[in-house]
Amino acid sequence: MNKFEKLGYLDNDFKMFHIIDSQRKDYEFHYHDFNKIMILLRGNINYSIEGKNYLLKPYDIVLVNAGEIHRPSILDNSVYERIIIYVSTQFLDGFTKQEYDLAYCFEHAKNEHSNVLRIPSVDKGKLYQVCLELEHSFADNGFAGELYKEILFLEFMIQLNRTVISNNISYLDSANGNGKLLQILNYINDHLVEEITIEQLSAHFYLSRFYLMHFFKEETGYTIGNYITKKRLLLAKSLIQSGKTITEVCYLSGFKNYSTFSRAFKKEFNTVPKNAQLID
Repeated sequence: MNKFEKLGYLDNDFKMFHIIDSQRKDYEFHYHDFNKIMILLRGNINYSIEGKNYLLKPYDIVLVNAGEIHRPSILDNSVYERIIIYVSTQFLDGFTKQEYDLAYCFEHAKNEHSNVLRIPSVDKGKLYQVCLELEHSFADNGFAGELYKEILFLEFMIQLNRTVISNNISYLDSANGNGKLLQILNYINDHLVEEITIEQLSAHFYLSRFYLMHFFKEETGYTIGNYITKKRLLLAKSLIQSGKTITEVCYLSGFKNYSTFSRAFKKEFNTVPKNAQLID
């Protein structure tokens, strides 16, 4: 694959899938412009997220923030079963108040430098029961079905955040993570709005230009330039949706001129920047 892909489309505030793969598949590195929650039910899976590798156990909960590159690797021929929830970042922003923030679980995972929650006996607790009720609601065509589905989704997010706040969980350490890659990714994300060149990265990390480019693509599926551009565009979309003007966003997200920014934004999101409020 010559460039990484944005996979999955979200035309509602949230979607839910229960997926069973009985045959082994290979997955490419990819990203989403919405948040993703995955609950592993069965399978021998290594989950790679932004240079970190997690060896999962059943009922581990994986939190993938919008824009994070990730890929599951199937380690044997056992059945791979999981529940996946896509949720719009803009929708979650609507439930950010002084008293609560439904996106807290994603932010807290970032602060813990881990994307995986391991919760004791989660399959016997209220969080998982609400998850199953939410799954069943997608087939419910009864009175106020859509409202009922949204209420259950909000309850699921409340229970997830309450579980995180209770501290009755552990954050899974990454296994065999590539330390140099993590340093490079952290450097790029810390300096995203500044000028970043391959020459600068090469000098900073004492790597040859050729080795750096080959190493980054091999480990992530991305070219360095594409990775930086995609990250900047996701930041730009978020800034526009937060109320910043288009001109402000262009420079606040690291682009040097508006025409380059506008072309890249339209190519990525199939619309012009002023329509970013309609994206998710």
